[in-house]
Amino acid sequence: MTKPKSPKRSSPASAKGNGHHAVGTALGSDLPASAPTAMTVDAPSSPTSSNGKHLSEGHHHHNSNGTGPTAASKEAVVLLADQSAKAKWANWSVRTLWTLIMIGGFFACVAAGPLFVILLVVMVQGLVYKEVIYLAAVPSREKKLPWFRAMNWYFLFSTNYFFYGESLIHYFQHVVFVDAFLLPFATHHRFISFTLYVIGFVFFVANLKKGHYRFQFSQFAWTHMTLLLVVCQSHFIINNIFEGLIWFFLPVSLVIANDIWAYIFGFFWGKTPLIKLSPKKTVEGFVGGWIMTIVFGMLFATLFLRYPYMICPVKDLRATAFSGLTCDPNPVFVPVKHYLKPWMVSLVRHLGLRNNYVMIAPLQLHAIFMACFASLIAPFGGFFASGFKRAFKIKDFGQSIPGHGGITDRMDCQFLMGLFSYMYYQSFIKTSAVTVGFVLQTATKLKGPEQMELFDHLRQYLIGQGLLDEDSCVIMPPKEAWVS
Repeated sequence: MTKPKSPKRSSPASAKGNGHHAVGTALGSDLPASAPTAMTVDAPSSPTSSNGKHLSEGHHHHNSNGTGPTAASKEAVVLLADQSAKAKWANWSVRTLWTLIMIGGFFACVAAGPLFVILLVVMVQGLVYKEVIYLAAVPSREKKLPWFRAMNWYFLFSTNYFFYGESLIHYFQHVVFVDAFLLPFATHHRFISFTLYVIGFVFFVANLKKGHYRFQFSQFAWTHMTLLLVVCQSHFIINNIFEGLIWFFLPVSLVIANDIWAYIFGFFWGKTPLIKLSPKKTVEGFVGGWIMTIVFGMLFATLFLRYPYMICPVKDLRATAFSGLTCDPNPVFVPVKHYLKPWMVSLVRHLGLRNNYVMIAPLQLHAIFMACFASLIAPFGGFFASGFKRAFKIKDFGQSIPGHGGITDRMDCQFLMGLFSYMYYQSFIKTSAVTVGFVLQTATKLKGPEQMELFDHLRQYLIGQGLLDEDSCVIMPPKEAWVS
């Protein structure tokens, strides 16, 4: 009878490697469990180490010996309302300070103009992409794969070229289809985008290394998943900006407001845990945030529907809050008279009011639905991110924002909210109309003689309407006649 061997103690190198071994394993890594990695995750878990938004997350960290259950999983979950006053208010002060800094920067970008808002979205998208891709970069360095990081950024560039090109062509047709330099890029945009992607695809296949096929293909899938969840959704946020800054500003503000109010209600009254993925999220914070976000949404909608700068579609990227923009407002911004029921009239008269009607803009009603999504559905983007972090046993995606974690920890709900806002706007709010850009795009597909015929008919129509003098516009003869 053989004596069973006692388990070996982990060496210091393997203890460090286990901190990120989960990343390599999940991505198809062929490294042994004890292989060292370039990054460690050995911060101890404590109830007071949670960050602002994800204050509710209970994260797992490996013990120093790299074996057995994690220390965090053994600790009892301490709800925010039950923490010590010192720890609770210390976290409050850091979180509040950086929340105010971020909100101030956000308002400054909105006031500076749509160009700065677009640049802000592109910058945030790039940072989120970097944080998520970095989880896969550590095992790739161990394998010394060539061009790994370059291919990740190339696919980001080619994807952005396609999505942002589509947006610019759609919203600035009146510019790109009359410019001789931009016209070929606009006409063949999708083929150019496809060519860029195929180049990256061929480059990836050409760099496959024997013995690392499984790992490299898992990296390929990892990159495309990140492009889908980050770049694709941020594309719809850009489209919201072009439809009018309010369709960007209102959804983002609703998510921020819900996060703040849920934190406040959980801070003072949270007692009932909400979901296991985020053990410190409470039912009281969830419900309180929902109610207050609806109130906030209606007030914000009432305030900003009065400003043309917020409601006008973007036609000039150089415009600012001080440009004095004007436009014909979408009917959704125009208040409509709603007559009260008799019992309502009696009620308001007891309050000293004499009106038998109220003026309500459709936007105020739409804001209720958007607030409900921001409070009840968008938080699941945060829960998704929490589960993602638990899968890789990391606390946060980064530490770029004190009290909040990384950029991804702040934006996990915003991407889902931006996509919903675009779909909601296109389905229930957008007014369909033929634009000058659409007509120009169609006209450029005609042959030269057909374009001249179209121009002649349009000229005759404008003369008949008294909008054009008969002698002010002359059609030039074809080039063939110039020689003779």
